[in-house]
Amino acid sequence: MTELVDRLYCGERLSDSELAALIAADDKETADLLRSRADSMRQRYYGKKVFLRGLIEISSCCKNNCLYCGIRCGNSEAERYRLSKEDILSCCQQGYELGFRTFVLQGGEDPYFTDDVMCGIISEIRRLYPDCAITLSLGERSRESYQRMKNAGADRYLLRHEAASERLYRSLHPSEMSLSNRKNCLFTLRELGYQVGAGFMVGAPGQTVSDLIADLRFLEELRPHMIGIGPFVPHHCTPFANERGGTLELTLRLLGLLRLMFPNVLLPATTALGTISPTGREQGLKTGCNVVMPNLSPVRVRKKYDLYDNKICTGEEAAECRGCLQRRIESAGYFVSAERGDCIEK
Repeated sequence: MTELVDRLYCGERLSDSELAALIAADDKETADLLRSRADSMRQRYYGKKVFLRGLIEISSCCKNNCLYCGIRCGNSEAERYRLSKEDILSCCQQGYELGFRTFVLQGGEDPYFTDDVMCGIISEIRRLYPDCAITLSLGERSRESYQRMKNAGADRYLLRHEAASERLYRSLHPSEMSLSNRKNCLFTLRELGYQVGAGFMVGAPGQTVSDLIADLRFLEELRPHMIGIGPFVPHHCTPFANERGGTLELTLRLLGLLRLMFPNVLLPATTALGTISPTGREQGLKTGCNVVMPNLSPVRVRKKYDLYDNKICTGEEAAECRGCLQRRIESAGYFVSAERGDCIEK
């Protein structure tokens, strides 16, 4: 495995069978080597900087019925909410005072947030905080919608493709959703000049090594600026309630591979990683990650944005959450950067 890792580190493109061998390698020696090479690569591009993204979860309402998601429209037990424009701007103000220079507006595919509503919010954030990046994560929309929000001041868009394998995508989503539309949205966002983020779940029910290779190959085609992956974590009110979750070990192997395959990418140590292990995010940082996303949402709604069970940081105030993460980042040997944290183009 050493030869394969070193070839990746030197910029070689591995075959599917070689990638499969690394994905399946669960020995400590390979894990340690991947971690070391991935950390070296991230430091080559970003040093020891870790970029903070202030996450604002604007709505737990969603028109979709994805089988894995706790806020799926078919979950009658979910508590629904929407933040007002004033709520969102208040979160931004608090975040700016805490040193955040990127705001991430994330929510379910909620029909309330029309283009007019979103553009009004985006343009006001842009007016008030011209030195900040505005990131959106609002699901599949039309080209015209993406263009209008870009014109209003949005910089980045996060849209996980979830699964690049048609078979696996079909097993995770309702029939009215399609992988082809998901991919088209991502390519459209790139064409419109967004910094684009894609990604997938690790350990989703029915996922195979071949499915993971399909994800890696799709990312090679897309060349996103950000890649967000995290372990699948079951939610008790979904059809996958009794499925096994994704593992820390496999997620870390894939993070290491992603850093070596996409050296300049922005790679988050996700909340889901911290949910399945007390030191998950720190281990992610040591395996090539350089982004964390503390929660700026009002505490009163955090438990309602319930994508999966046992989600962490739902009771912390924004300042408390930021301080905790800063200490964790420093304990792992890195430091919080006050920059916007744009992707370094190769």
